Amino acid sequence: MSIRHALLALLSEGPKYGLQLRQDFEARTGDVWPLNVGQVYTTLQRLERDGLVESDGSEEEGPQKRFRITDDGRAELAVWLRTPPDLSSPPRDELVIKILVAVRLPDVDVHEVVQAHRRYLVQLMQEWTRLKEYAANRDLGFGLAVDAELFRLDAVVRWLDAADGRIKRASVERPDAERLPLPRVPRKAVVRS
Repeated sequence: MSIRHALLALLSEGPKYGLQLRQDFEARTGDVWPLNVGQVYTTLQRLERDGLVESDGSEEEGPQKRFRITDDGRAELAVWLRTPPDLSSPPRDELVIKILVAVRLPDVDVHEVVQAHRRYLVQLMQEWTRLKEYAANRDLGFGLAVDAELFRLDAVVRWLDAADGRIKRASVERPDAERLPLPRVPRKAVVRS
């Protein structure tokens, strides 16, 4: 998540103090992602160094210093809002790595590993659904964050189900066959100068 760009977005509404930015960030994200006030001030210092925000000129750090977005900051924010994140390579997901490692370990019941994680994810989905029923209609940001989390968890459960099926089919098709090396996943072309 880009705290940097979220702060620029909040400052595009008008000048704010660091503590105000922290409170606004948490309110806008449905209080799902708490933000450390130290992280806010560190990010503001970098934004000021980069010419994307400016302060009121006070030499003091802390709650008495107001920040405002610059024209360069507005341009940076506009580019960020319209630029899709780089999703060309899969993220390093601990659960995916865990399943990939478990498949190769002797004496590990991979089906049991998959099911343990699946049960946990379904429980999480139930908790998020209860939160959604309780508060999502009262706060748009929270509702959107809950929806995103439910869709993410659902996708992970569906992947676990697909992985479990593939693992079962592979053990039936080639129970004693030597594992063939896998092809390399194509990476972005690296241009060297």
